Amino acid sequence: MGVEIKREKGEGISSLIKRFARAVQQSGILIRARERQHRDRNVSEEKKKRSALRREEMRKRYEKLKKLGAIK
Repeated sequence: MGVEIKREKGEGISSLIKRFARAVQQSGILIRARERQHRDRNVSEEKKKRSALRREEMRKRYEKLKKLGAIK
């Protein structure tokens, strides 16, 4: 689903690039690419649970070290 622009007879490179840029912008390719770039991946329930348990464990470890005075 690309944009195809052919150089017209006697057309300069700069006008060709402008036509190409305009065609790409009108086609919406960049918008879809940016949306796809920042899309969140589906994470399995098991992975979410393991991550939550690890965060909880690290928080408890941090609080324990803070009480012992190892961390300010």
